[in-house]
This record gives sequence, structure tokens and C-alpha cells, in this order.
Amino acid sequence: MLRTVTATRYVTPLREGGSLPGLMEADDLGTYVVKFRGAGQGRKALIAELACGELARRLDLPVPEIVLVEVDPLLGRSEPDEEVQDLLKGSGGLNLGLDFLPGSLGFDPVAHTVEPALASRVLWFDALVSNVDRSWRNPNLLMWHRRLYLIDHGAALIFHHGWSRAEGSIARPYDVADHVLSDAATSRAEADTAMSAAVTPDLLREVLALVPSPWLADEPGFATADDVRAAYVDHLTRRLAVRDRWRP
Repeated sequence: MLRTVTATRYVTPLREGGSLPGLMEADDLGTYVVKFRGAGQGRKALIAELACGELARRLDLPVPEIVLVEVDPLLGRSEPDEEVQDLLKGSGGLNLGLDFLPGSLGFDPVAHTVEPALASRVLWFDALVSNVDRSWRNPNLLMWHRRLYLIDHGAALIFHHGWSRAEGSIARPYDVADHVLSDAATSRAEADTAMSAAVTPDLLREVLALVPSPWLADEPGFATADDVRAAYVDHLTRRLAVRDRWRP
């Protein structure tokens, strides 16, 4: 189960992200990087962030803790920035937060090294979830206390932006040419053996069960939130079954 916290104060916007995430304090005295359901990228970015982040964690990849963040729209009343006001007003209810890692550094492939086994597992994982946002220009990796952390999976699971066309992407090859860890990922066969055995339908169902039903509601072509969850599980299970066509 994910923890749910209640936001108590909006600290500052983090404008490097296209969805305008914000740093917020919560009632557990924690500080979180919050992705908002009212942002331009919408709730599907939150679904991808949660599903991929928690799947990565269960595959023993390092990810900051993910929490659900209850946001009261009234928090926006005291914000001087009109854009932030509108964002908070449009994000009442459950949003997504990642534990803030103070002092962390953005991953630099020149300055930082990653062990081949870990690099290969990250590359395999990104290929499974079709993460197009791990390039050397925008690695979406942090170094904290000399440890690598995976962040920002909102651009993954691109198939869910068009369920009627999702079938065509099940076996789509993954382009590793631009992946920031491609050169370091020299243990790909070992990663494929370990990771493919670990990703089971039960694991996928466990992860998708964490996604709040309001984020899945009213999806065209689906009667219930559970039907949408089942579609994610089916897609990823079928993609795994043809991994010889997409694996790095």
C-alpha cells in the first residue's frame, strides 16, 4: 500500500518540468515533489509515474518513495503566482508525490558511473515500459549519497494515450541509441534473464491496484477502473511475451 499524506504548504514550483511540479510540505513533516492531476499532462502522467515507479521498486531498482498527496484547492488562495493558483485549484483530491532528496545532483554521464548490472536492468526496464525520456539530454536520474535514483516516468506507457491503437505497440522495438545508460549497459543478457522472470501478471496486478480509481475513471472504451487496470496488465504481459522483438 502507498502512504497518503495531506499537503500543508506549497513551497515552490519546480519549473524544469513541463507539468509544473511543485515542492510541498505535508502533515507527516515530509517534503515532496508533487505532480498534479490538474497539470497540462493530465492524470495519465500520474498513472505512468506511479505504475512505473512502483514496478521499478519491486524490481529492486532505486526510486524515491512515492506517496499519494491529498491537496486542498484552498491552498492556492495565498499563492501570488496565478498559474500556481490555477494549478492547485484544479488539483483537488489525490495527487502524486515523490520524496524530496535534498542535495541530490542530476546524473551526469561524464562525471558519474553506473555499474553494468544496474545500467542494464534500468535499460531493460525502460524498454519494457516504453520510457522515451531517459536520454543524455534529460536523464531523469539523480545521484544522492552516491546512489542512483530513477525519477520522472510520466512519459512512459505511451500506449495508454490511445488505447484503440495500443495493440500495434506491443512488439515495438525500443530505440536504445539515445538512452543515457546504453554504453554502460554491458550485462544485457543477464538483466533480461533476471528481469523477465521477475515481471509476472500477479506483480503487475499488484502495482496497478495502487493506482487510485479516480485517475482511471471515465476512460473511453472501458466500463470500470478495474477494466482499465486489467488492460495495462494485459498489454505489459503480452509485451513481455514477445521481448525478443524489443529487448535491448
